[in-house]
Amino acid sequence: MLATVNSTLLSIAEVASAIAAGESLFLAGSHEALRQLPQGNWVGGTIPYFMTEEGGLVSEDRIFVTKVPEIALDAKVADYGPDNLADLYRDAPANGFTFLVLPAATEVHKTFAERAQSYEGFLLRPVVGWIAGVRVDRIGKEASAVFNGRTGKSFDTRGVALHVALPANKVVNLKIVNIFESGGGNLIRFEEAGFRVSKCLVDGKPANLAEYIAGNGIATEFPLVGDYNGSTINVSFQAVDAAAGTVDLYAPVFPGVDYHFAKPVEDYAAAFGKAIAVEEDRPTFACNCILNFLYGKLEGKTTGPITGPITFGEIAHMLLNQTMAQLYLLDVG
Repeated sequence: MLATVNSTLLSIAEVASAIAAGESLFLAGSHEALRQLPQGNWVGGTIPYFMTEEGGLVSEDRIFVTKVPEIALDAKVADYGPDNLADLYRDAPANGFTFLVLPAATEVHKTFAERAQSYEGFLLRPVVGWIAGVRVDRIGKEASAVFNGRTGKSFDTRGVALHVALPANKVVNLKIVNIFESGGGNLIRFEEAGFRVSKCLVDGKPANLAEYIAGNGIATEFPLVGDYNGSTINVSFQAVDAAAGTVDLYAPVFPGVDYHFAKPVEDYAAAFGKAIAVEEDRPTFACNCILNFLYGKLEGKTTGPITGPITFGEIAHMLLNQTMAQLYLLDVG
């Protein structure tokens, strides 16, 4: 049993014991680790990178466990493909939240990123989670996967969700910790949504984004930051092909949003430590981005007391990049 711990890194045997004891769990671990677990009320996704209290860690024989709080009234497992993803919000509880994990670089990942904001219930039914991944040196050789613990099935084309209902005296707060801010400079806009872009407007003038990045020597380890109705949202760079004139992104850009290149961050660990120092309580769930882990060289470094998986994308209502997403449960009033 996980009597007093809501989120922690455990051995495969310890997780199996918790599942057998009837716990409802949201799990992150390697494919090898997750496939050894018994059926039960859990969902999970592949990732071998973690934030721990001792620092960033890579492990394929341990699993990060987020336990559904004991106050929850219900926790239901479901899986979704691109065809029925809008049902995610219809199935969500009227008061509560949904844990969601999607396999990276798949149609369901793309569909959620581009269409979630148009679904009925978006923002009203809180969704938090992440994008499953694999060891960086295995990208292209091994597919990420998600697991429906209730059926025992794994998927590399569908997402899995755990819908958690809460009592009326609890409310959900999703928080984004973003260490990036606009670096000023030219205003970038796009006329079409997408993960791969070429054309853009720079201060209102037509341009090619790949040529602009190459011509201005822009460091793409730092993202574009967009103003989404007052919230600063990152869009991170996957690849820039100056010859082809294309830029591949880890999240889509959208028309009507003002983007700027981010101000460089010199010390990732210190920046996260400062950003979360004001928090009095640990969140029920948190995840951080693999790009922060890699660019910030966070292996062995702590980012404060908050723990969780390090992921290929974060979800806090919408798809995010290079952020830390957090879920808090608050008392009404």
